[in-house]
Amino acid sequence: MPDIKHFDPDATLETVVRLFWQQGVASTGIQDVVTATGLNRSSLYATFGGKQDLYLTALRRYVEQRSQPVFRCLAEDQRGLPSIADFFDGLIQARCSGEYARWGCMISNAHAGAENSDPEVRALLDRHHRELRDALRAALDTAKTRGQLAPGTEPGATADVLALLAYGVNLRSRAGADARELWTSVTAALDSVGL
Repeated sequence: MPDIKHFDPDATLETVVRLFWQQGVASTGIQDVVTATGLNRSSLYATFGGKQDLYLTALRRYVEQRSQPVFRCLAEDQRGLPSIADFFDGLIQARCSGEYARWGCMISNAHAGAENSDPEVRALLDRHHRELRDALRAALDTAKTRGQLAPGTEPGATADVLALLAYGVNLRSRAGADARELWTSVTAALDSVGL
């Protein structure tokens, strides 16, 4: 007979994503998860496994629901540099205002934390980085086709730089950087590649 869950695993996982995202995995104990979800340990373990399994599941969910849709929009946008400017504008707004202000990015937080030494976490971080870089590269290729890039601007290398800038925005916003300050840096970077 299948085990009947008396809770919504999807809603529970969303709560866990928010907990790990806001506090970080190192600062979040299993008791914190129990308290936030209202579930007992045995229900959590039976559904998600141990804390590391739960963290990996939460990190995957974050990527699938928050990062990948944004990357798809950026890669498919045919405006070129304006799409990259909008990407960074949305990033700065999300990191500096609203419900998740000053939480940073769960992926950037993982890059900066000890959890990045776990091979499964590292593989997920590397995949996320490739997807971010590839989306930026697609937008830069469009910009090149539209004649928006300064002479000598190479889309691949520029995509690498802009990906690093996105991580910087995420980390600096978590540390309390002002949105205007972040936007000034982004504008300078974009001005250096565009006509």
